[in-house]
Amino acid sequence: MLLLLFISISFSCTDVKANKPVVLPGAYQMDEYLPLLEGKSVGLFVNHTALINDTHLADSLIDRGITITSVFTPEHGFKGNYSDGEKIEQENIKKSFELISLYGKHKKPTQEQVEALDVLVIDIQEVGVRFYTYSSTMTYLMEACAKYGVPVLILDRPNPNGSYVDGPVLNTELSSFVGLHPIPIVHGLTLGELAYMINEEGWLSGGLRCDLEIVKVRNWTHNDFYALPVKPSPNLPNDLSVALYPSLALFEGTIVSIGRGTEKQFQIVGHPSYPDSGFTFTPQPNEGSKHPPLQGEKCFGIDLSGSTIQYEFSLKYLLQFYEQLNGKTEKPFFNAYFKKLAGTDELKEQIEAGMSEKEIRQTWQADLKIYEGIRSKYLLYK
Repeated sequence: MLLLLFISISFSCTDVKANKPVVLPGAYQMDEYLPLLEGKSVGLFVNHTALINDTHLADSLIDRGITITSVFTPEHGFKGNYSDGEKIEQENIKKSFELISLYGKHKKPTQEQVEALDVLVIDIQEVGVRFYTYSSTMTYLMEACAKYGVPVLILDRPNPNGSYVDGPVLNTELSSFVGLHPIPIVHGLTLGELAYMINEEGWLSGGLRCDLEIVKVRNWTHNDFYALPVKPSPNLPNDLSVALYPSLALFEGTIVSIGRGTEKQFQIVGHPSYPDSGFTFTPQPNEGSKHPPLQGEKCFGIDLSGSTIQYEFSLKYLLQFYEQLNGKTEKPFFNAYFKKLAGTDELKEQIEAGMSEKEIRQTWQADLKIYEGIRSKYLLYK
C-alpha cells in the first residue's frame, strides 16, 4: 500500500534573497523517516547525490545508529565517477556496509541480497528523462522487493526537467535498460512519482506491487526552477547540460558527438564532416568518457554552452545535423542504438522521410495525451 509521508511540522527556513521557503528534499526530513528505520536491517539505493547538505545519507544514518547492511549502486557507481557505460564490478570504498554494483555483470539484485533487508531506502537524483538509467535500476530493485516482501521507502528529490512532458512514448516492444516503461522521453515526474506510477500501473514484472512509501520534497512544485547541488553523473556538469540533455542525447544513436571527452558535455554538437562554422572541438579521454566518440578527431559544429537555460525538448539540432551529414559520411547517420533511445521505430523513419519537426511532433500528440492522463493520477507536487 502506498503511504505518502506528508509534512505537518512548521517550516521557518527561507531563502532570504528570494523571500521564499528553501526546497527540502525528502532526505533532509529525518524526523519523518528515522522511526521507520530504527532497529531494522536497512539497504540503500544511492550514489554521490544522496546528500543532506554536504553529508552523505549513509553517514547521516550510521551516525544516528541506523544499521545499513548493503548499498546498491547504479551506473557511474557510488561516487558517480565511473565513465559512461563503464561496467562496475567492485568499488574500493572503506565502509561498514556491503557495496553492490547493479551496473556490472548483474543489473538486478539477487534474492539473497534483498531477502536480508527489512527495508530498502532510495535516495538518488534523477533528471526526468526516460533513458537516464537510474530509474531502470530502481525498477529492478522494486521488483525484487515486491517479490521478497521488502518495503521500499523513497526519499524524493526535485526533477529539474519536471515542468513539462514531451517526446514520443515508448513502444514496449523496444523496451530495454534505456527505456523500460511506456512513457515519453521527458516524463515530467520525480523519481518518487515515477515509482508511484510504475507500482500502481502494474508495470513491475508479473504485475507485482511493492509496499511503497514516499517522503515528499517540501516547498517545491513542478513549475519551480531547481538548480542541482551536485552533478548527477559525470557528463552532466551543470544545469544547462541537464536542460539540453533530453534533446541532445538522441545524438548518441548517431555518428555525431555531443561533447563527451570535453568539458562541455551535452552543450556542444559536432562531427568532422559538418560544415566549418568557426567552432571546433576534439574529444579526448577524460573522467567522464574513457573512449569518447570521435576521439582525437577535429569536429566542426555548434556551441550551445552560452545559451540561456530553457526546459524544452527539441528536434531542431538533430534535423539540422541530419540534413548536413546524411549521405556525406562513410557510416550511416543513424545506428541501431537510436531506436532504443527514441523508443519507437517511427522517429528515424520520419526524419529520413524529410518530415519537419512540426509534422513529427503531431504524430506523438495522441499518445502524449493518454500519458498525461495517466501522469495526472500520480502528481504529488502541483
